[in-house]
Amino acid sequence: MSLKDISDYPSRANIKSERYISIIIPNYNKADTIGKCLEAVLSSRYGNFEVVVVDDHSEDNSVEIIKRFPCKLIRLEGHEGTSRARNIGALNSNGEVLFFIDADCLLKEDTLSIINRTLSTTDSNIIIGGTYTRMPYDEGFFSLFQSVFINYSETKKARNPNYIAAHAMVIDAQTFRKSGGFSEGFLPILEDVEFSHRLQRKGYRLLMNPEIQVQHIFNFSLAKSLQNAIKKSMYWTMYSLKNRDLFSDSGTASVELKVNGVSYFFSLLFLIFWIFLQKSLFLFSLPLILAFNTFINRGLLKAFYETNGIFFAVLAYLYYTMLYPLPVGTGVIAGAIRFLFKKGIFK
Repeated sequence: MSLKDISDYPSRANIKSERYISIIIPNYNKADTIGKCLEAVLSSRYGNFEVVVVDDHSEDNSVEIIKRFPCKLIRLEGHEGTSRARNIGALNSNGEVLFFIDADCLLKEDTLSIINRTLSTTDSNIIIGGTYTRMPYDEGFFSLFQSVFINYSETKKARNPNYIAAHAMVIDAQTFRKSGGFSEGFLPILEDVEFSHRLQRKGYRLLMNPEIQVQHIFNFSLAKSLQNAIKKSMYWTMYSLKNRDLFSDSGTASVELKVNGVSYFFSLLFLIFWIFLQKSLFLFSLPLILAFNTFINRGLLKAFYETNGIFFAVLAYLYYTMLYPLPVGTGVIAGAIRFLFKKGIFK
């Protein structure tokens, strides 16, 4: 990895028309991405910001990399989790606005300027969200699939999103501190979903601006894609059962994804019935299920096509409909079982 000299970064003069933004980055064993993340942040053409990196007791050489950059580094004495790291970063920041991102996300040069412009049309009672670029940093098939899927899922209800993801969350600093911050005794993921829902219940509004984008570094293989689907769906199920919104249209836990899973289940069921009963009705039902599923997921299919053409769209949709439901379904079952036996984790 080639790192710039400090003198190569744009000047960050205090410009009166620009709000002072604190960029909060939690880091845990992200030596392979944190350098790229900080390079992108410090290459911003925006003039008025600080960078606060909270290292959550990394065991790799992350700290040595972070020290090469002009940012505030806070080192936790033990591994305390992402929520704790974000909260510590916020408490030790000076900006009037907080922008939370992840250590494997890359800001575009105009990201902070778009945030500043968005803030000029909103107030402190609105939490603003961004999303991933459709094209990830690494352009392998499974990384591209994931980035498009998340971008589409998070932006389709921009004016009324169900939550704001912490990979691109903008919030007034005083509002964040009054809220109590991210829950530190929660699940290992989805703390941003819980935080968003908690603020909504207090009367705050969520707003998604699809122009606020960060480029994610996935480095997904097939195995990593499947593992990610199991993990995310397991914790989503646990949280949704507790929150009693299992069937809601909630970002990446979308209605489309749920219909896709149900369609897959019934397709397998009808195929088994046809094999054993030899009733043509079950076989003829399969195209109807596929057509219904495609109609419901037409927006995602369009996003696949617009991002990388017809060949990718076909392959991505085949993966989404033919294989992806298996890890998602596995995660749902595992999450339901864990919820029944471990309700205490939500206290």
